[in-house]
Amino acid sequence: MKNIVLTGIRTMDMIEAPAPRITAADDVLLRLGVMGVCGSDVHYYETGRIGSQVVRYPFTVGHECAATVEAVGPAVARIKPGDRVAVEPAIACHACDQCLAGRPHTCRHLLFLGCPGQVEGCLAEYLVMPEACCFPLPDTMTLQQAALSEPLAIGLYAVRLAGLSPAARIGILGCGPIGMSVLLCAQSEGIASAGVTDLIPARLDMARAHGADWAVQADDDAATTRLNEHGSGDLDVVFECCGQQDALDQALELLKPGGTLMLVGIPREDRVSFSIDLLRRKELRVQNVRRQCHCVQPALDLIAQGKIPVDALATHHFPFEQTQDAFDLVADYRDGVMKAMIEFQP
Repeated sequence: MKNIVLTGIRTMDMIEAPAPRITAADDVLLRLGVMGVCGSDVHYYETGRIGSQVVRYPFTVGHECAATVEAVGPAVARIKPGDRVAVEPAIACHACDQCLAGRPHTCRHLLFLGCPGQVEGCLAEYLVMPEACCFPLPDTMTLQQAALSEPLAIGLYAVRLAGLSPAARIGILGCGPIGMSVLLCAQSEGIASAGVTDLIPARLDMARAHGADWAVQADDDAATTRLNEHGSGDLDVVFECCGQQDALDQALELLKPGGTLMLVGIPREDRVSFSIDLLRRKELRVQNVRRQCHCVQPALDLIAQGKIPVDALATHHFPFEQTQDAFDLVADYRDGVMKAMIEFQP
């Protein structure tokens, strides 16, 4: 089979590799259909690492995908060859204390697609995953929508973990695919108002078009003034979705006393900082968000019910052979890109 591997900083090659085989009773052999390029994939492409997770070349990234079932192991009961599935990229053991406590996303033995030292990613024509990671699709759902359910599930988990009330006023700092997923999911849950910040005007336009009550360009000289006009210091919850120190600092200013900061974005740095003065005086809560937890099927259900227009996130499309062009586009934030999709089949 063909797969695409990282071979160095901002370099990729297409190679021939042996096709994976079913070895466990619950294995599912998948033929890839669509993959979304995630910001974490681009971190590995640009820097070769995220924190302690360092790429050893060659390495295959990618984890937002949908596929068609080619074959199944003898213990597989829920799906059959020919079914189309969304793929949950986190492979939990289902036996440790975290899994038994309902926290498979912090499994002690968690393996994640496209994560160095764990599992090779899905930038390949074929992939083997456990049945538990494969979610059958209704006939009305496209493979693109199914692949987009992965970032959407993160947004949905963040929103549900925040415990928003109908009266909540929220801010979303960084309106890329995860920030937009938070916005769309928060609206589906029902809230009083939501606003966003970002550096890219096209992303602000998309947020406005999908119901954001305000949208402020983060690097504008007048950004602070505009944020003050929209209730700076009076937000119930701020979702930090870009992993930037400036956004973390801004979040504390935007939150009202007793408010909650949801850390969704992944910083490239090993350490970030907070103003302990503001945290203490406002008695702010800080909550990390680790991927998605039991939210893949709910995200798929929201898409199937037409409650979330997830296709809007897919702004650019590339054939498998042009994967590096897609990564360069996302890395350089060109052409108003929100989400670049890799299509494995013509």
